[in-house]
Amino acid sequence: MTPQNFANHTRWHPLYHFFALPVMLINVVWAIVVFVQSPGATTGWWIVVSLALALLALFARTNALKAQDRVIRLEEALRYRALSAALAEQCTALAPEQIIALRFAGDDELEELVSATVAGKFAKTKDIKQAIKNWRADTMRV
Repeated sequence: MTPQNFANHTRWHPLYHFFALPVMLINVVWAIVVFVQSPGATTGWWIVVSLALALLALFARTNALKAQDRVIRLEEALRYRALSAALAEQCTALAPEQIIALRFAGDDELEELVSATVAGKFAKTKDIKQAIKNWRADTMRV
């Protein structure tokens, strides 16, 4: 298996990203086309059902990611405390998305990156990830 790094850390689920979600979106478009060709209560209802199914697929994914983000924040808070009290104090100034980006940093460079993040040296989480020298893989991401 290839070691994880910034270039390959994005997680794609082919069945979700390339099958289920596109099928749901095509279904919404198809329901609208059918409604335009043959307006009526039944065809209008299929637009509503198609939208509900697409939203269900989207919410199933985003809710799982939000729950996982909460776990990551908890894990990282414990990690910061284990490394140093000063680091644990600094982490209170970090936004959740910054903590999530910093999880990839190794223990040896974490304090430096947290300080730089708190100081506002990184505009985006992408910048934080790109600044990491010793990548700490997260292969458990949903």
